[in-house]
Amino acid sequence: MATSDADDSLYPIAVLIDELRNEDVQLRLNSIKKLGTIALALGVERTRTELIPFLTDTIYDEDEVLLALAEQLGSFTPLVGGPEHVHCLLPPLESLATVEETVVRDKAVDSLRIIADQHSQSDLENYFVPLVKRLAGGDWFTSRTSACGLFSVCYKRVSTNVKAELRQNFRSLCADDTPMVRRAAAGKLGEFAKVVESDYLKSDLIQLFNMLAQDEQDSVRLLAVEASVSIASLLPSEDTEQLVMPTLRQAAEDKSWRVRYMVADKFTELQSAVGPEITKNDLVPAFQSLLKDCEAEVRAASAHKVKDFCQALSPDVREQIIMNNMLPCVKDLVADANQHVKSALASVIMGLSPILGKENTIEHLLPLFLTQLKDECPEVRLNIISNLDCVNEVIGIKQLSQSLLPAIVELAEDTKWRVRLAIIEYMPLLAGQLGVEFFDEKLNSLCMTWLVDHVYAIREAATLNLKKLVEKFGKDWAQQTVIPKVLQMSRDQNYLHRMTCLFCINLLAEPLGQDLTTRLMLPTIITMGSDPVANVRFNVAKTLQKLAPHLDQSSIQTQVKPLLEKLKADGDMDVQYYALEALEGLK
Repeated sequence: MATSDADDSLYPIAVLIDELRNEDVQLRLNSIKKLGTIALALGVERTRTELIPFLTDTIYDEDEVLLALAEQLGSFTPLVGGPEHVHCLLPPLESLATVEETVVRDKAVDSLRIIADQHSQSDLENYFVPLVKRLAGGDWFTSRTSACGLFSVCYKRVSTNVKAELRQNFRSLCADDTPMVRRAAAGKLGEFAKVVESDYLKSDLIQLFNMLAQDEQDSVRLLAVEASVSIASLLPSEDTEQLVMPTLRQAAEDKSWRVRYMVADKFTELQSAVGPEITKNDLVPAFQSLLKDCEAEVRAASAHKVKDFCQALSPDVREQIIMNNMLPCVKDLVADANQHVKSALASVIMGLSPILGKENTIEHLLPLFLTQLKDECPEVRLNIISNLDCVNEVIGIKQLSQSLLPAIVELAEDTKWRVRLAIIEYMPLLAGQLGVEFFDEKLNSLCMTWLVDHVYAIREAATLNLKKLVEKFGKDWAQQTVIPKVLQMSRDQNYLHRMTCLFCINLLAEPLGQDLTTRLMLPTIITMGSDPVANVRFNVAKTLQKLAPHLDQSSIQTQVKPLLEKLKADGDMDVQYYALEALEGLK
């Protein structure tokens, strides 16, 4: 009996060993994903003494198996007996943090960061910190890059002497011969800065920041820019001006466009970190320079930030800086040769209206909006249309309709269907702002034209648009303006237009209510039941099924069911199928 119990207790690990040695990668992957279950079966003692050592010894596999293992081990603390035993997970994770594949190393580091918090202070110094030092002093760059991500999670909870050693180790990594290691150190510098005491931040980390920001590799310099955001947010304003800004000014004019791009990308975060005074004196000229950069990617990244940058300016100087410094650059960007730059600007330029107010918008911004609405690039036009409501709130619908509406009407017939689609989606909002009379005069005919567009997506959006307009303007308006034109389409020579008529009826039944649907719509559907095109007939069956809740019982019995019975005997299989389905639905 004792032997049988022993065999049973060995069974889970025996199965795991077999599966991990299987040639099929999927089987090995599945066994790793079941590690938690196996650990539960073994119990905490045997998981620590057998399973973890076994996993440590067998780390040599396909990357996807190792990735799964690295992820699993991060949640293994309860399975090895809780925080007092968590250090037994370090050996397999240390091995995984040195492998060649980057995603595996990164996942191992993530798991190590998770379990670092679960160590007591003594275990952190006895087990975790030695692991960090071993990785930091490893022969292969892979282990040294992994070490960079572990300093910040253990620094705060160790003794003063150990902290000094950790700072020295991090300094060595920042000066490593291998660019990949310096890059990893630069990427984690900002994070490390947040946990280091302010004295050491000024004496040690600023020096490292300046060194990395002047590295020969642009991939290292650009990550130092990212670190500057964290460092600037930790320092008083005068220290930021003295210790960080000279390096940042240099980065904004770096010979590598990738570094300048990173400065542009992080610009509003920098603005928030350095405060209003440094922004006014240093960041405004730097931003102007980036908006005029010779590389389109840098101009596009800067253009994306225009609205947020202007919004975050100090209220007492905001208008003055926008009018004197930003607007001339924005005017140049509107006419930029690169469509990505123009598109980036178009997505945010409307947001300047609420900041500048009505008079400045009418005088300075409206001409720019008009230029962009007529831009040859469809995405530019699209981005302007999508943000029209910002401008309407500031200048009012009268001014908007006089200046921008002609351009919008022109875009409604744009050759690019996505532009037409954007106009349709904006139409209910515009209709609400214009009012029913103005809408009927200027835009109603457009909405009906879209119903017969050659692109299906436009016809579909146009039917949904009609429903929203009926909900906004009411049944009486629909009865006079929309329904006659929709029903007229049932007699169109093009069967696709007759189908659109049915789609409109489907959507309009709900806002129109039972009386109008039964009285005005149902006779047309009944007539279309004899359409020569099978597609139209089976859509009649589908429409009748959908409309049933909006029809009275006598109409269903006297008109709907007889037509469906007739369609059930149709020569086309699809028509028969949908007629049967509709009859079933009516029961």
